[in-house]
Amino acid sequence: MSNGSKNALAMGGRRSGIRGKLPAFTTAGPVSIWMIIFVMLPLIYILVISFMTRNVYGGIEYTFTLDNYKEMLQPLYIKVIWKSLKLAFMTTVFCLLVGYPLAYWIASKPSKTAAKLLMLVMIPYWTSSLVRLYSLNLMAMPNGFLNVFLMKLHIISEPLDILYSDTMVVLGLLTAMLPFSVLPLYSSIEKLDKSLLEASKDLGANSVTTFRKVTIPQTMPGIVGCVLLVFIPSLGMYYVPEMLGGGKVMLVGTLVKNQFLVTKNWPFGASLAILLIMITLAMMWIYTRVGKLDDLEVC
Repeated sequence: MSNGSKNALAMGGRRSGIRGKLPAFTTAGPVSIWMIIFVMLPLIYILVISFMTRNVYGGIEYTFTLDNYKEMLQPLYIKVIWKSLKLAFMTTVFCLLVGYPLAYWIASKPSKTAAKLLMLVMIPYWTSSLVRLYSLNLMAMPNGFLNVFLMKLHIISEPLDILYSDTMVVLGLLTAMLPFSVLPLYSSIEKLDKSLLEASKDLGANSVTTFRKVTIPQTMPGIVGCVLLVFIPSLGMYYVPEMLGGGKVMLVGTLVKNQFLVTKNWPFGASLAILLIMITLAMMWIYTRVGKLDDLEVC
């Protein structure tokens, strides 16, 4: 075979290889470019400015420093971070306590009925979250529906002082995060092997033992997925504590927002944002040790 024929075959092979890769590039290329421009580059920029300093005019002075991360160790910020973790944990626990029985009940229904019930879970979230939060605020006022209702039933003798408190913030986070707990739990419970439940009962196990030793291990990926999808957003959400906390409840998300928009200390705000990202990565690492990432596809 002549050199010209060999070169022609080589060129033909390259062209066919390019044609074979073209569909994959056409499908994944725009998404990859979008992720690089609007996700990776902003994250890299946040990481870079977290090691910079703030000048006297509120701008960024590109001088390397670790002071922003050292500042987070001050007692005031440690208290804010700890409170954020505590409220996010409480929200996650309540979402599990409410979402698991609800998801289990929905999964026990026929598929058409379950689809309608899931739609009912999502319908309140078609409205603006601000409207829902304002309604909670009005309900918790001293002359609001909750206090009037409890006083008429003679459960309380005077209005509850829960407005602008941690309790209202947790309640607001619960109402905002509940669908994110129901969906992964429903996806996991729906896959539950019913024959294992029947075998457990046949072997003499009661309902509590069956639930503890069969149901929970089988649905653990959904439980961990629920924890991820509730805990991480609750940790960084800032508009809920601002509206329901009345400025009295300071969480990490609110602190980050204030550093960027109020005090104009972008480097310190960026370091706090990096802290949230590190917590997210740690939670994802824990999830890979317990469940499978594929169980989150439902969300």
